[in-house]
Amino acid sequence: MITERAGGVLLHPTSLPGKYGIGTLGEAARDFIDFLSKAKQRYWQVLPLGPTGFADSPYQCFSAHAGNPNMIDLDELVTEKWLDPAVLLQSPRFNQDQVDFDRIQKFRTPLLKMAYQRFTEHRDPTVKLGFRNFLKEHYRWVNDYALFQAIKSHFDGEPWYRWEKKIREREPEAMTYFQNLLREETDYHKFLQYLFFRQYFSIKSYAHKKSIRIIGDLPIYVALDSADTWADPTIFELDSAMCPQRVGGVPPDYFTEDGQLWGNPLFRWKEKQEEVFQWWADRIETNLNLFDIIRIDHFRGFEAFWAVPATETTARDGEWVEGPGKDFFTYLTKKFGFLPFIAEDLGVITPAVDELRDAFIFPGMKVLSFAFDSSEANNYLPYTYSKNCVVYTGTHDNDTTVGWFESASDDNRNYALEYLNSSGADIHWEMIRLAWSSVANTAIVPVQDLLGLDSRARMNIPGTIQNNWRWRASRSCFTDKLAERMAHLSILYGRANG
Repeated sequence: MITERAGGVLLHPTSLPGKYGIGTLGEAARDFIDFLSKAKQRYWQVLPLGPTGFADSPYQCFSAHAGNPNMIDLDELVTEKWLDPAVLLQSPRFNQDQVDFDRIQKFRTPLLKMAYQRFTEHRDPTVKLGFRNFLKEHYRWVNDYALFQAIKSHFDGEPWYRWEKKIREREPEAMTYFQNLLREETDYHKFLQYLFFRQYFSIKSYAHKKSIRIIGDLPIYVALDSADTWADPTIFELDSAMCPQRVGGVPPDYFTEDGQLWGNPLFRWKEKQEEVFQWWADRIETNLNLFDIIRIDHFRGFEAFWAVPATETTARDGEWVEGPGKDFFTYLTKKFGFLPFIAEDLGVITPAVDELRDAFIFPGMKVLSFAFDSSEANNYLPYTYSKNCVVYTGTHDNDTTVGWFESASDDNRNYALEYLNSSGADIHWEMIRLAWSSVANTAIVPVQDLLGLDSRARMNIPGTIQNNWRWRASRSCFTDKLAERMAHLSILYGRANG
């Protein structure tokens, strides 16, 4: 249970401002932490930090442990003498409002390979010692991940389940062959992880000095094309050809008549309980090192998950299957003690899901943009809250507050205005005030709502694969005036940090 009364801001690092096309773990991240400190916020919430695959989604990563090399800050590589300053002077002009993932990749990859080459030529033994210590600390995953990426490059980006049979199935002779053949490329990917983790923990340390805590995000599933499924295929529902038998998703609901077909392979919770629990424990350990608090995405899937035959093209024809339930969280509690989890319990939630969440005193989520449906009662209105919850004006999957208000039906808009006693002229601040004044121990605002942006700043539209995850903030966003306004609200409603 998170007992302190506090507030925070949701902003993915890739959305930070910066010169080279994407937000990174450098100066802009420290500047944002300074802003949070001035605004008297306690939390910085981020999305999953892994290396993105399909559609650049942080919820479809190549690894459940690795960091995204696109977040490595290039200016810091110059400061550390891994790059010459001159190479950054040749940077093309990037769009400052949107991430062009393909373009930044073409720009960054040669530079990161330059840094790796300089590392290999470095003669200072203390530099190499830090790298070796990193590999020892992360041995459970880093070798498989780096080899996965090297082989993937060797096969021109093909997913692992389309590789040659011997290496697809990790036959010892094939593993030895590719380890030798691709040793340099494998070490390059290990080096990228070394850089990412060094920069990330420097940022985390800076945040802690400012009394800022980081909330991470942990998807329940992993991508089919990931180092995780390649390294441990027996814990997933894969057939002899390494293809999924059933995949994850959610059934049809008010928002989607076909449901959502995510395509992620399912865990063999019952048949391989011991192995799956241990795999999850390793994953949780990585995330507990990265984050102070972890949001568990799709929490209801631990009570029961929607399983869809892999041959289906929609999520309509699935079935609910019993999840690992209390046994799983009891196992984690015995291993780690207190679990600083937030349960993402949005959508159609059953009493059994509520019971599982409450048995371990995990705070659930409340989203204010869900509250003002005038056609039915719901538990997203603040007068229904308990203290042990986290209230959001919206999430990365929602429209912005301004966008939601502009597109709402007349009935819903009028309901919101009456509830807020508002004209709607400053709707995003009215919703922030409502969240901050609520009884919920924790209140989080997406940065787009803090800035009062419309639907053009939306981060993701569920069920679509084009043009998501691209939005970026500008350097002029995080002003002292904005920080002072947030600080005033936080003092007024007892959420001030420091």
